[in-house]
Amino acid sequence: MTAAEELSSYPPIDPVNFDLIIVGTGLSESIIAAAASAVGKTILHLDPNSFYGSHFASLSLEDFTSYLNSSPKSITAEKPSTTDSDYTFVNLIQKPLFSDAEFISCDSVEDSTFLRENSRKFNLDLGGPRALFSADKTIDLLLKSGAAQYLEFKGIDASFVYNANEGLMNVPDSRGAIFRDKNLSLKEKNQLMKFFKLVQQHLGGNEDEKISEEDLESSFVSFLEKIGLPPKIKSILLYAIAMGDFDQENGEVCKDLLKTKDGIDRLAQYSSSVGRFPNAPGALLYPIYGEGELPQAFCRRAAVKGCIYVLRMPVIFLLTDKVTGSYKGVRLASGQDLYSHQLILDPSFTIPSTPSSSPNDSSSESFQILSQRDIKGMVARGICITRNSIKPDVSNCSVVYSPRSLYPDQVTSVRALQIGANLAVCPVGTFVLYFSTLCNDADEGKKLLKASMNALLTLPGVQSDSEDKKPIVLWSAFYIQKLTMSKFEAISSTPTPDGNLNYNDLLDATEKLFGQMYPNEEFFPKTTSPEDTTDDDENGIIMENRS
Repeated sequence: MTAAEELSSYPPIDPVNFDLIIVGTGLSESIIAAAASAVGKTILHLDPNSFYGSHFASLSLEDFTSYLNSSPKSITAEKPSTTDSDYTFVNLIQKPLFSDAEFISCDSVEDSTFLRENSRKFNLDLGGPRALFSADKTIDLLLKSGAAQYLEFKGIDASFVYNANEGLMNVPDSRGAIFRDKNLSLKEKNQLMKFFKLVQQHLGGNEDEKISEEDLESSFVSFLEKIGLPPKIKSILLYAIAMGDFDQENGEVCKDLLKTKDGIDRLAQYSSSVGRFPNAPGALLYPIYGEGELPQAFCRRAAVKGCIYVLRMPVIFLLTDKVTGSYKGVRLASGQDLYSHQLILDPSFTIPSTPSSSPNDSSSESFQILSQRDIKGMVARGICITRNSIKPDVSNCSVVYSPRSLYPDQVTSVRALQIGANLAVCPVGTFVLYFSTLCNDADEGKKLLKASMNALLTLPGVQSDSEDKKPIVLWSAFYIQKLTMSKFEAISSTPTPDGNLNYNDLLDATEKLFGQMYPNEEFFPKTTSPEDTTDDDENGIIMENRS
């Protein structure tokens, strides 16, 4: 039986009319499904994949490799005759967000056999590295929406900054951590404490102790220089705590210069995240079983409110009105036509750039916008599996490589996240490391990722010094992802996974899209019905106690 024949045998979906049809179960799509269903909208949520999460999924080792190696499956279908129909049919095509995939495996037969036999024990994040700050917007949204009840988290044990001369240095994120830090001199500790006190006083609200408006509007790096902080402290604040992406001291290459007010806000979030939960002494949390648990939690929330879910179901045509050219519905690969007021597509979907199906000028312009995605950059992602931790006695940790820490012309930060078996993402005795960096092209991105890995790990095929104790990589992958903007029309598209460690920007874009779609509706109204009761505080987040 062919794929088309198999799909045509699927039972028809009932009903056929919806307020909203969503294609793709990525994080943004799943949040909108949960938010729209919470205000009473009827929703059909489709995904051509056999798994939830789309580009935010966590997959087995074999599925992860297959996904990056394959192009989206297309169902060949003959365009229906429109002579007896009120609709015109517009092709819907899927273009992969990930490209330039490269895999490197170890030469050991024993290790290759181990990876193959334990493939299902890995949950590898497609959009990593990702983590949540304990006091960020994602936690607030999980609590407000009720999705938190479907998730469990563990704290990330430690955060480090890479230094070519000193290796991994702790990120001093609290008073106690500053004084325990052996990499900082007494003078540096005092300078850092004095700076944190200045920020605390500013945020305290006393007008006499606030940072001036002029300083707040200046660049963060110039403010840090103005108060006399040394290079090491500046680097920690700019890249490990304020999470700057570009070299803040080089105006020619810095595409996103942080203002002092933004830097202060990020410091405040980091500081308020440290120790918020008793089992997570650091600032970061990670979901047990991987990032892919987040979209699934929102999908479960939507399903409770009546959203209908169908996986393995491609959409092959859009239906448009013959006269006005406006969107009316979709045709599934099963052959069924379904109708909705609005449609959301995940960012891999597009239509031909010159659809001949929209006679109406305004509708044609809408389709043209959908077909011409704005590529706003690229992010290079890397992942590797090792037998040992990059830091003895530390299982889960984050690492930031600040600009110029790997080589002189490094202009962007690299973020890394190591996750161990106690988070159920890999077999006992192994670790998964994720890397990412913004880049202009694949060569530049892969060069930076490989330099980052090589600084802490021994890559397959690379000769290592006998005294070198760096963990040996069993398997690694590198790939490039396009960054596109979300679009709002009757047919809307969601944002791609971005290059950030947390989800804040993605959530802002998602909430904005929901507000454009439903300007008179609240984004997750607070509910008092018994089945939806969730404590709106730390008790709503389930923390894993086991070591």
